[in-house]
Amino acid sequence: MERTWRWFGKNDKITLAMLKQIGVEGIVTALHDVPLGEVWTREKIRDLREYIESYGMRWSVVESLPVTETIKYGGPDRDEQIEIYKESLRNLSAEGIHTICYNFMPVLDWARTDLNHDNPNGTTNLYFSFAEFAYFDIHILKREGAENDWANFKIEGIERNILAEVDEIKKRMTPEDDHKLVENIIVKTQGFVSGNIKEDDEHPVELFRQLLGLYKGITKEQLRENMKYFLNAIMPTCEECDMYMCVHPDDPPFSILGLPRIVNNDEDINWFLKAVDNPHNGLTFCAGSLSAGAHNNIVELAKKYADRTWFVHLRSCHIFPNGDFTEASHLGGRADIIELARIFEKVNPALPMRVDHGMTMLGDEERNYNAGYSFLGRMFALGQVQGILATVDRELGIEYKQPGFFE
Repeated sequence: MERTWRWFGKNDKITLAMLKQIGVEGIVTALHDVPLGEVWTREKIRDLREYIESYGMRWSVVESLPVTETIKYGGPDRDEQIEIYKESLRNLSAEGIHTICYNFMPVLDWARTDLNHDNPNGTTNLYFSFAEFAYFDIHILKREGAENDWANFKIEGIERNILAEVDEIKKRMTPEDDHKLVENIIVKTQGFVSGNIKEDDEHPVELFRQLLGLYKGITKEQLRENMKYFLNAIMPTCEECDMYMCVHPDDPPFSILGLPRIVNNDEDINWFLKAVDNPHNGLTFCAGSLSAGAHNNIVELAKKYADRTWFVHLRSCHIFPNGDFTEASHLGGRADIIELARIFEKVNPALPMRVDHGMTMLGDEERNYNAGYSFLGRMFALGQVQGILATVDRELGIEYKQPGFFE
């Protein structure tokens, strides 16, 4: 697979020169300076593409060309926003970029409660605690119906009294702890992705409540229909311009905050691929997101959907006995990255792949990287995955080349 890296543009502390040295072939990025819902112009796309190419790499995947909330909930300006989206697709195609990773998660993209959870080896990782998330939902967000939802919450095969755990958490939380939890859940993991809430917003919880309110009455079936509407609307443009849309699974892969989420499991993936049965409608196979759900068999999902996968995120999650989960080693966890490499290399050895959500290690914590996007931790993960790919390629008789070395 093509070894790619998520890079946050010219202001990223991780430079393209650094990435070239560690064997990165393709860049996964976006126009982060373009406001949400505005057209990506050819001029801006070309400027960034040429900058990337000047370092001997290519702009492999757009992650993300954001789908605005009004498209997701079916607002009055949905069609206008879809036309803007189509214009951006045409401009990307004209500049030679043809793969778009996007998501259809309402309001909240990906969720964690602890961005620096201690590992036994002294590194830190991202972590999701159901009880802490429920505390945020009930006592900080104060969402209507939250307590009832958590009273009835069940994790397959696990007995937990979430409300009792929330009561214990409430006894120890300080205003500073509450503030940190707000940052972890709705600011530091969201602003650089969606643009809805940023670190300098004065009232992030109130803004978040307003966003949630847009989805009042929206069911899973309605959200599915809105996704189908969006995909059907853009498919003629995708066919015309040879653009490949690949939706990112929900992270974590279950409903939260009373919001429907529709890319969680085999049934969901099968639904959206058949609802718009066009090869330009495909999947970002995020092994990490999918492996955070005990209901998902990651290897079987990869076998089933490899031929409609246009982008791969190789990472893995470990689920604790109580159902909480954390990022795992790229050689461990539930995802079985070694077997996934075999599956995807057989189907398409040119498929773009990036490692994802690496550990924070060896001074990464002092560099103020985006949560989950450390340099040394991801470099370590990429080294592991490059070893896997080299071994798998030898098994399959595929020539493996490491960029930057004399052959």
